[in-house]
Amino acid sequence: MRVLEPLAKLCAILAGLLLTGITLMTCGSLIGRNTVGVTLVGDFELTGVAAGAAIALFMPWCQLRRGNIIVDFFTARASERTNAALDRLGALLLAVAMALLAWRTVVGGLNAYNTRSGTMMLGFPEWVVYACMVPPLFLTVAIALAQAVRGFPEVRE
Repeated sequence: MRVLEPLAKLCAILAGLLLTGITLMTCGSLIGRNTVGVTLVGDFELTGVAAGAAIALFMPWCQLRRGNIIVDFFTARASERTNAALDRLGALLLAVAMALLAWRTVVGGLNAYNTRSGTMMLGFPEWVVYACMVPPLFLTVAIALAQAVRGFPEVRE
């Protein structure tokens, strides 16, 4: 986890910067539209692609910090050992799901690249968004696999 944690932090910081930039762009576009009648064409497209990339960038940090939703209603009275085993199984299942998502994102990105697919207004190449999503998805897989094998260390604040 010594290598994975700094990478997850970096992904989360990049996601925060990306969302901050999109927020500032949206504010500028709205202020321009409502004051002088000038708007940024395609701002909603950029918001959509940035939000998709940001979600993927936040996933490794969320998994590392055990921030995913856990429904423990049925296991509240189970032993610590049982809960630990179920947590590891959950991490393994999440790793499988994220690996599938990462694989399909690679396929989608290659398809977008080969077809030169772009957004409607700006023509922003869609493969760029896919390329930004793939590394953090694979990082999430690595973190979840490590948690499935080693268990969950105490989360530091």
